[in-house]
Amino acid sequence: MKANTFACIIALGLGHALGQAADPVQDRVAKRVATELPSLVSLYKHFHANPELSFMEAETARRMAAELRDAGLIVTTGVGGHGLVGVLRNGDGPTLLIRADMDGLPVREETGLPHASKKQMTDDQGNTVYTMHACGHDVHMTSFVGTARLLGQLRDAWSGTLVMIGQPAEERGAGARAMLADGLYERFPVPDYCIGLHVASDQPAGTIGHNSGYVYANVDSVDITVRGQGGHGSQPQAAKDPVVLASQIVIALQTIVSREVHPREPAVVTVGSIHGGTKHNIIPNEVKLQLTIRSYTDAVRNQIIASIKRICLGTAQAAGLAKEQMPIVTVKDEFTPSAYNDPALAKRVTDTFAVWLGKGALIKRQPTMGGEDFGMYGRTKHKVPIFMFALGTVSSDLIKRFRAVGKPLPMVHSSTYAPDIEPSLRTGVTATTAAALDLLGGP
Repeated sequence: MKANTFACIIALGLGHALGQAADPVQDRVAKRVATELPSLVSLYKHFHANPELSFMEAETARRMAAELRDAGLIVTTGVGGHGLVGVLRNGDGPTLLIRADMDGLPVREETGLPHASKKQMTDDQGNTVYTMHACGHDVHMTSFVGTARLLGQLRDAWSGTLVMIGQPAEERGAGARAMLADGLYERFPVPDYCIGLHVASDQPAGTIGHNSGYVYANVDSVDITVRGQGGHGSQPQAAKDPVVLASQIVIALQTIVSREVHPREPAVVTVGSIHGGTKHNIIPNEVKLQLTIRSYTDAVRNQIIASIKRICLGTAQAAGLAKEQMPIVTVKDEFTPSAYNDPALAKRVTDTFAVWLGKGALIKRQPTMGGEDFGMYGRTKHKVPIFMFALGTVSSDLIKRFRAVGKPLPMVHSSTYAPDIEPSLRTGVTATTAAALDLLGGP
């Protein structure tokens, strides 16, 4: 982005903050955001310094519930683990669901910030690990709380039902499923729309990234146990070497995307882990592979899984292994479905952002092969339209410094990712509130 364009975006934001917005509601929002910002920054630092791992978000959920109650919502806790649901009924009108995820990652923070996390936790495997909000969920939660405060204060500007959910375990791809299984759409109002934001570590603070259609991918984890017959390394003819067999399988898997999936269909098959053997001269009995699979459509997902099973079986048969020695292919119960931004909802919200923030603040983004379980809220029988947008969080100065030396910016999940917090929160709260006011309509 050119420097003068970014300066215009900042100037526009300052104009709103100084009460220069033409629309009286926008003016009220800008003033309230400015009033709330100091306490929101403090809240962000609290969340950042106190991350909790997936399905362990007890204290985070307690603070989130308290914040929503203070904003005037009726809060139910313990939904799908540490998930929480806040409801604010404000007359007749549509129902809007706004979601924020709450869990941190097992990452040791290296930002050097005064509010950096030094927290350690015991994970579900019994390991003591450092914990960090390296994926920006602290930004998500704080923007969410700021939006709740503003909508609670501006009830004369909208009509309908607001449902705000704090979701656990997004990083495990399991929190949305857990909340839905615990009756999210049965125990609470079914939304007409569902929106959320996610930080962008490659986008200037003060900007909003958007797209229509697929935005995040299907994510599957697959374990493969390649079996053989062990033996001495000097006598390979007397063994059935699973190391060689596993190597053949790894190579064959690379042909799935290149030779079986249609070229117009995005897909990824990556072998991220391979383990087998204990010593130079011992042929082991088995080798273990771990794969990640990415796709957008269910048809391509099913095709890839079927191809993996076929390749493993066929390669083992070609090596002369007995039936009871065929590879074991396990698709883990950790499926995260693709997230599909409803085109009509995406256009409506993006048009609202253009009015409130200016077209110069909007950045068209391409879909990613990353995963986000937000998509599950749109895949139930209710067919709720969903829209997730990207919140720029990187200072323009940092972008210039890294570009000047040809270095990539710290990505989300990095130990050095540190959002430019004030403009990020200002934009996140303003954008989410603007979308909510438009979708909920006037009284």
